[in-house]
Order: sequence, then C-alpha cells, then structure tokens
Amino acid sequence: MNICILAWEFPPRIIGGLGTYVYELTRHLVKMEHNIFVFTLNDGSLKTRELIGGVEVHRPKILDISEIFPDVVAEEIRRWGPGMRFFADLWLYNVLVSTKIVNDLIPNEKKSFDILSVHDWLSAMAGIILKKALKIPMVFHIHSTEKGRSLGDGSPLIDSLEHKTATYADKIITVSYAMKDELIALGFPTEKIEVVWNGVDPNKYSQDRVSREKIREIRTKYGISDNEKMILFIGRLTGVKGPDKLVLAMPHVISEFPNVKLVIVGKGEMEGELMRLSERLGISNRIIFNFNMLPEEERIAHYAACDLAVFPSLYEPFGIVALEAMSMKKPVVVGARGVSGMRESVVSAGPDQTGYHINPYDPYDIAMAIKMILRDESHMRRLGENGRKRVLSEFTWEKIAKRIEEIYLSLINLPR
Repeated sequence: MNICILAWEFPPRIIGGLGTYVYELTRHLVKMEHNIFVFTLNDGSLKTRELIGGVEVHRPKILDISEIFPDVVAEEIRRWGPGMRFFADLWLYNVLVSTKIVNDLIPNEKKSFDILSVHDWLSAMAGIILKKALKIPMVFHIHSTEKGRSLGDGSPLIDSLEHKTATYADKIITVSYAMKDELIALGFPTEKIEVVWNGVDPNKYSQDRVSREKIREIRTKYGISDNEKMILFIGRLTGVKGPDKLVLAMPHVISEFPNVKLVIVGKGEMEGELMRLSERLGISNRIIFNFNMLPEEERIAHYAACDLAVFPSLYEPFGIVALEAMSMKKPVVVGARGVSGMRESVVSAGPDQTGYHINPYDPYDIAMAIKMILRDESHMRRLGENGRKRVLSEFTWEKIAKRIEEIYLSLINLPR
C-alpha cells in the first residue's frame, strides 16, 4: 500500500503520545513493505523533505499569518487570544499539506496513494480536503476527543470538526474500548469504530538496557539514597493528568513510609501550582520537580531508576506511559475512573496483576495503592514481572501494526 499519513507531530518534533504512536506505526508499516508518506508540521527549523527510516517525510514551511488571521476567522477563534496563533499555524499546515499533495506530488512526481490515515482533529481539515479531492478511503485515528480532554467543556469548533471528519471517514480507529464507549456516547457512528490498542517497543523499554551506573546517576541527581524509594510521574503537568492529586496523596504515603521521594517530570501550566502545593503541605523536601520534556533515552533511564510509577489521570484514552513503565518491570498505579484505557492495559487483581486501579479524584485512594506496593518487596517485584509479560503478550508494535494493516487493506480490497 501507498499510505498517506497526516500527523501534526513526527520526529524530531514529538510533544506527546501522538508523535510516538505515529513514529512507531510508520516504522513497523515500512518493515511490512508498505510505502509510507508522512505530512507533518514545520516550524521553519526542519527540513521540508527527508527520508527517515524508510518513511518519506514532508514538512511544508509554516508562514506567520497571525496579523491577518483574526479578520477571516470565527469569533470563537478570535477569543482564543495567544491560542489564535496556534490555530493559524494549524490551519496553514492543513492547507499547505493538501495543496502540496494535489498540486505537486501527484501531477509532477506521479505519486499515488491508496489510503489516507488522519490522526486527530489537528490534521482533520487536510483529511477532509484530500478525501474529497482524491476519492480514496480515509481512516480517522481518534486518540482523544475535545469533550474528553476538557472534561466536558472545550471548543465547539474542534468538537464539530471531529464529528465532521468522522462522517467523511470510512473507518474510525480508536485506542481503547473506553474510548469507543465515549465516541458512541458522543454520537460518533458506531458501525465505523474499530479498537486497536497502542503499543511499546519492549526491546527499547527494557530494564536490561540501563546500566547500574546510569541508575545511580539519576537517583543521585535527585538526592535519592539507596535506602529510599523513588516514585515517578512522567507527563504533561495539566489538570487532566492529575499531578496535583498525586502531590496531595504524598502526606498519607510519607506518614507510613518517610523514606519515599516523588519525582515529577514534565512541563505544563501547573508547574508553579505544584511547587506551591508541596510547600503548603510541608513536603517540599520529599518531592523533586524536573520541568523538562526528556529525550527518550533519559525517559527510559528514569523508569529504570524508579521503584514504581503513578499516573492518576482523570481522562486517559490509552496511556502509553503505563505500558512504558510496565515494559521496564515497574509496578504502576493508574487512574481508572471515566474514560481510562489504562483500565484495559493494567491488570489490577489476580495472579497476573500488574498494578492498581485508583479513583484519581481521591488522594487517599492513590496513597492506599502506593502503600500496598511499598509494603511488600516481593509483591512489588511480582507486579513488575507481570507487567513485562503482559506487554510482550499484548502490546508490541508488531501486533498493533498488523491489526491496523488488516483494517487498511480491508478498505482498499487488496489481497492479504
């Protein structure tokens, strides 16, 4: 297949799970001998065209149209303030990608595409334009919804765009059964929805790849001694990820385990709030902040250095971070209320248990799960071992890419 993938993020520009997903998916589809063309954002600092691991990447340069954009957009966008520049860049990216394909690559380079793979609302406008122009099947990959990300509020414009793209799509692929239920409840076409979980590379996310020296370096950097336990949170520091609830849980943990430290890694609008909260609670000496987005190798080393990982998300369509930690043989504590794909990846009881499901709105519940892990070293090791086994069984990118290939092929009627 010649697969045209529209994605706002792609290496070296990765902001979150979407970029990781698209990179790993394309990498494995190339191994399966498909021709992959990715169209993504260029802020002006990247090559407009290059080959990365067999993937042909196109990045038309974005121009600054922020001066004229307010005059030609809806009132809602004008009210976005600084966010209006983001939407201007987004709109131009979608237009430039569409015109490059239709006016250049197809007529001048004789490119042809069998299927459109559109990832989230960020590339939805280009998806609709190209679906109408090329008249080929389109798959809309929904990694989250505007209603979900905003916990029921959000932008009416983005919500409308998500629904419109779903009507044009021949199939919708989403990342968990929890997300499928959410989409159905929001009125998305049930008959189009397929569930394909996310994955992780267990060869890359392996405890065996990280040296004892590197582990010691990280723990020393954070002032964590050999007789202290390290709890790790990695993610965007925003309300929907629940880092504030984790900080509120820590006094309950420390009362029983005074030798515990929490390391919070990430960036977001809650940075100052989290620091002030830890100071008000009198536990600032037990919480270490690293307000950075770590390169992948550093992220892997952080998982290796910790004793357990906690992700108390209020809304998490899938949660690749939980898989990453499990692949590194770490017990996990995950939010399991509302829309939570982590409820599907993390086994919370029985002989195959990999961690604990918690109510992410309740700091005491978060603390209880953490303490249940810390109380028993052998239990902690067993959870980690089970997590690694579960990843190898269910969540490798090879499995995920194969399932997506099957869905794509079914739409273009190629022999399997």
